[in-house]
Amino acid sequence: MPSSRPAPAILSLANVSANMKYGNIVVMGVAGCGKSSVGRLLAEAIGARFIEGDSFHPPENIQRMRAGIPLGDDDRAGWLANLAAQLRQGRDSGEPLVLACSALKRRYRDVLRDGDPGLRFVHLYGDKALIAERMRERSGHFMPESLLDSQFRDLEAPGADESAIPCDVSLPPEALLPRILAELG
Repeated sequence: MPSSRPAPAILSLANVSANMKYGNIVVMGVAGCGKSSVGRLLAEAIGARFIEGDSFHPPENIQRMRAGIPLGDDDRAGWLANLAAQLRQGRDSGEPLVLACSALKRRYRDVLRDGDPGLRFVHLYGDKALIAERMRERSGHFMPESLLDSQFRDLEAPGADESAIPCDVSLPPEALLPRILAELG
């Protein structure tokens, strides 16, 4: 007689493969460009888990930014290593992640790639005046508009070899999503 107990759930390789069709993705760009908005939409569209990179900053980093002090490479090192570990865990578990993270410099993106060599990037870029206006309109974020200049100074646009999808933020997030999905394949 068959058991009335449900069979244990087994994650098959086929399911892992289907879940990881797009792999891990980082939505990157300067503060205020829409990383979180685009990232949440993208995660929902592809069935991935969204991670807000800002929530992994140590309290000291948040205090510095609130005070209008730009972060340096040393300030970001532990934060980036932690995010790379999240990406590695997502890759290894078969649970794809969409991470919102500034990833301003190539060396920062390289640290993230240590967590997942197949990592893809969506690079949100746009006019500084437009992004500054959006920063003024948002509430409850620790990053002041005064740090936007330092973000643009630090920004190294992804190279052709970095598997990045460039997206102009003059378009709303909902309009960017179809293009991103098409580029991801």
